[in-house]
Amino acid sequence: MACFIAPTAAAIISTSVRKKIPRRYHIGWLNTMLWGGVIMLIVDHIANGEIVAYPPFLTAMENPSAIPVMVEEIVTLGGAMTAAIVACWAIMVIVADTITTKRETSQAQLM
Repeated sequence: MACFIAPTAAAIISTSVRKKIPRRYHIGWLNTMLWGGVIMLIVDHIANGEIVAYPPFLTAMENPSAIPVMVEEIVTLGGAMTAAIVACWAIMVIVADTITTKRETSQAQLM
């Protein structure tokens, strides 16, 4: 229904603070992963008819009794997807940092 809202919020936040994050954290990677996921989810929801071009835009909001279910989906599924993306990004940063450290150490030993 609207699980894309959680990663969208995370993408907006990470994009807005990207200049304050040190370069070694590769915040651009996180932004790319989040925005890519958001775009894919939106396309999927449009293809499934869950997002429409007229108000209320989310078909789940047509029925007020479905709104709590939609909010629960945003929190559970959207939160889980966002956490998975952030975890993958963190692993990528750790691996990149490890490789860089090993490369610098080996170059220092050669000198």
